[in-house]
Amino acid sequence: MAKWQTIYKTELLYRAEIIKSHLEEGSIDTIILNKMDSAYQINGHYEIKVNPDQVIRAIKIIENDITFG
Repeated sequence: MAKWQTIYKTELLYRAEIIKSHLEEGSIDTIILNKMDSAYQINGHYEIKVNPDQVIRAIKIIENDITFG
């Protein structure tokens, strides 16, 4: 997992899950890394990580296909 690159950070798990779902539909392997404080769940964030060779495609999908309104 050390080679995977972070392409998005959010404090909301549902946003991370939506992004992961869209990326996997585009055949991009995706990991959600939980960086939330395990005791309080108010400090921290979730990171979306992808393989380095899929970074550009993943960012384009996030920018063009996903909106949180």
